[in-house]
Amino acid sequence: MKINQLSLFIENKSGSLNAVCKVLAENNLSIITLSLADTEQFGIMRLIIEDWQKAKEVLENAGFVVKVTEVVALPVDDSPGGLAALLSALDANNINVEYMYAFTYKYNDKALIVFRFEDTNSAVTALENSSIDTLSALELFSQKS
Repeated sequence: MKINQLSLFIENKSGSLNAVCKVLAENNLSIITLSLADTEQFGIMRLIIEDWQKAKEVLENAGFVVKVTEVVALPVDDSPGGLAALLSALDANNINVEYMYAFTYKYNDKALIVFRFEDTNSAVTALENSSIDTLSALELFSQKS
């Protein structure tokens, strides 16, 4: 199943990250997981938030440019070779991983990783054909409690 991720470009300076977090806090929106990558002048903040539509709206109203991207959350065996096995299934179907990042909690004793694919629909089909579970938004957000 595909999940919506918010991506924001933020200035690489003191206070920029906090500004995003304050807007979300003021609107009672909790970040489930995030990734932050930087360049010299800007950073890309990627967020998974349960009420992503509201988060997008309040962030845009606060002046941030927000892009919605489809990603896939996958439970991965939390053992040596667990990630390699999953990546092998993707490689066998010529699926390119653009980026990925992990959650801070597990799902049924498995690590939980967010993947962005070059072609999300093809990736989901390949994963399903390889009997690899993907998480729906409902399954993902029920884990945070």
